[in-house]
Amino acid sequence: MNKVFAFVALMIFSQSYYGQLSEELTLEDVIVMARNQSPSSKQAETRKENRYWQYRLFKSNYNPQLALSGNIPGYNRDYFSNRLDDGTIVFQDREQLNSSLNLGLNQPLAFSGGNISVNSSVDYFQDLEFDLQSYSATLVNIQLDQPLFGFNELKWDKKTEPLRYEESKRSYVEEMEFVSREAVKYFFDYLDAQINYQISQFNYFNNDTIYKIEEGRYNIGTTSKDKLLQVELQLLRSQQDEVQALLDLQTASQQLRAYLGIKNNDTLQLSLPTQIPEFDIVMQDAVLNARMNRADYIAFERRRLEAERELAEARGQRFQTNLRASFGLNNASDDFGDAYDTPNDQQRVDIGLVVPILDWGRNKARVNTAMANLQLNEYVIDQDMQNFEQEVITLVRQFEVLRNQLVIAKKSDEVAQERYEVAQNRYLTGKVDITNLNIALSEKDTAKRSYTKALRDFWIAYFDLRRLTLYDFANNELLYKPDEE
Repeated sequence: MNKVFAFVALMIFSQSYYGQLSEELTLEDVIVMARNQSPSSKQAETRKENRYWQYRLFKSNYNPQLALSGNIPGYNRDYFSNRLDDGTIVFQDREQLNSSLNLGLNQPLAFSGGNISVNSSVDYFQDLEFDLQSYSATLVNIQLDQPLFGFNELKWDKKTEPLRYEESKRSYVEEMEFVSREAVKYFFDYLDAQINYQISQFNYFNNDTIYKIEEGRYNIGTTSKDKLLQVELQLLRSQQDEVQALLDLQTASQQLRAYLGIKNNDTLQLSLPTQIPEFDIVMQDAVLNARMNRADYIAFERRRLEAERELAEARGQRFQTNLRASFGLNNASDDFGDAYDTPNDQQRVDIGLVVPILDWGRNKARVNTAMANLQLNEYVIDQDMQNFEQEVITLVRQFEVLRNQLVIAKKSDEVAQERYEVAQNRYLTGKVDITNLNIALSEKDTAKRSYTKALRDFWIAYFDLRRLTLYDFANNELLYKPDEE
């Protein structure tokens, strides 16, 4: 009767142990939480927003800027030196007001790197000691500032910055896929600890029951002292394993909570993912999607342009020539209204230049350095492209292997579980000894852990594949939407 009771209790506990794995949070739940609230996802969102505003700042550099500047009021009281007609220098005091106001509209010229501006200004002067005042007004002044044969920063920014922004948008999608990938890792870290703890609980209960059975057999003389001590030692080990498994579970729980940003103290319970997406991957399609979608391929082009930009900038520094031309209408009067009456023409043209005569090869060295860096950059990019494609090819090949291993591991888990149940029944009827039962128990636990590891490897590879190609092969859709800001 005791054997029947022990067997029934053992089977009930076994069923409750495996039933616990289908409750609470699923893998999908954890991934959604990670993408919505984890610190890593918040950091990715912030970087995305920062890059967006950097792009907006770049675009504003090509728009006209209207600015009002001035000095209202400007007050000055001091002593100044004054040379008289006989050559004597005397120091006299003065008290003056100087005010100015300027309204200017500036438009950068992206095609030439220059700047054109339209300004209107008024200046006011008053000598408080002699009660003199004067106004100077510029009704309109049009001015062109144009570097000649120099480096055009606006032109090169127009080539590189849109690529940098496009790269950042794709990088954000990759970062979010990496968040999902890390969520999978922490999910299975906790799930492993959870399963190990449940296994340790089951084994402790199982060994405790077996010890009681062996103890009863020893009391009636059907087993030896040696076997009883073997079972007792197994019971003590399982008790020690349970304590360690609980500590590992608590550690994994804290790590999962920290990654997901969970602040409450609710007990987490994860369910083993059993549904696996079914899809085929064509190698050429995976490589093509990686080329078309990944931020790295945009980065390759950007890096080439930046190396060419550095060469153009080095060449533009060999000599500097700047043209400044302006035309305006201005006037001056003691009366504010008269300062705007019948203004006179105002023209100015300046050409400033800096030409090095002797620089000891400085400019030549600067240009040759930029040319060498350009060549080196080409070699590095070619190697990076090969490594990039090889990474995708290797992952696709591994993915099919991992899928097959997962099928085998699942079947092995089912077989090991069934074998243990058979061995358990035969042990209770005295047909196998404790050694064979322990072997079956060990194989069952190993198969369960191997199945969990196969699931981990599959899902990590799945999200690595999504991250490297920005393509969802399970649903046949792009993860990156080009039209989204």
